[in-house]
Formats: sequence, structure tokens, C-alpha cells
Amino acid sequence: MAENNASQSSLARWWRQVLFVPLLHSKWLTAEAKARLTEKVTSAERGHRGEVFLIIENHLPIQDAYYINCRERAIDLFSEYHVWDTEENTGVLVYVNICEHQLEIVADRGISAHVSPTVWQAMCEKAVSGIANKKTEESVGELLAEVGQVLRQYYQLEDNPSGNELSNTVVFLK
Repeated sequence: MAENNASQSSLARWWRQVLFVPLLHSKWLTAEAKARLTEKVTSAERGHRGEVFLIIENHLPIQDAYYINCRERAIDLFSEYHVWDTEENTGVLVYVNICEHQLEIVADRGISAHVSPTVWQAMCEKAVSGIANKKTEESVGELLAEVGQVLRQYYQLEDNPSGNELSNTVVFLK
């Protein structure tokens, strides 16, 4: 998770996206792995009023890759999937970009008022380290559990009257 939101145009980033072969890098994301991660999202949402949303993407869209980085893509997806549109502004997007080996967390203003960006960054760095060691599913699962724990600290609730505002199903963008 980057503090600086200003992106620089990058020909190298664009070439990485063009040359990326999804079949070689996303074999770990089987139907069973998606189901397990969906269950991890569901578990991460228990006991609080927050919403956790997971998007895994093979690579940045080629037409945008020269101009935007993973942070900007995550912010765009945060908006596109309406993660911001929760009753108490407690949506948290976890975005994984396989090609860039990057992970971003975008938190809505309700939770951002309580949680420092350095906390999210430390969580991302830990997960990226696990991804680098070829433990992608496990690392993302642990990260989801940590996000749930952070949300429980500030939005504890045994019974959520609003229910599940966002889908728990993992979104995979090829």
C-alpha cells in the first residue's frame, strides 16, 4: 500500500502487463481456492459491522497500464464495485495484482478515521512477503483475517442489523 497516490507513467509497467502470461502465474487460483478465500472473507466479516471485499486481478488493463499503478487501480475498483457504499462507510477492499506482485488495501472513510495507513501498509507487506514465497492463498487468507480483526476493534457487533451489504464472493479479473 503506497502513501503517495501520484502515479508516474511507466513503460516498464506497461511491458510487464503485455508480457504477463496468466496461465503460468495464476494456477493456484482454482475453483476450490476461490471457495476457500470466499469463506475467509465471510469469516473476516463476522462480529462487526464492516464489509470486506476481495478482488484478485491477473494484471492491470493493458490500455491503462502505462498511466496507472496498482494503487490507482484499487481505488478505481473500490468505486466500481461500490465498496464505499456501506451504511457506516466501513468497506475495505483488498486488491491483489498477480503480475505486479502487489497488494493494496483501500478503506472507506469510516474505518480510515480509526486506522492509520501504516497499519494497512504493514499488513500488505506481510502478505506480499508470503506471496513472494509462493504462499499466495495462505497469505491472502491471513491478511483477510487480520482485516477482520481490525474491523472488530472499531465496529464490534454481535448481531449485524444491516446484514451483509457486499458480496463475499472473490472477484477474479482475468
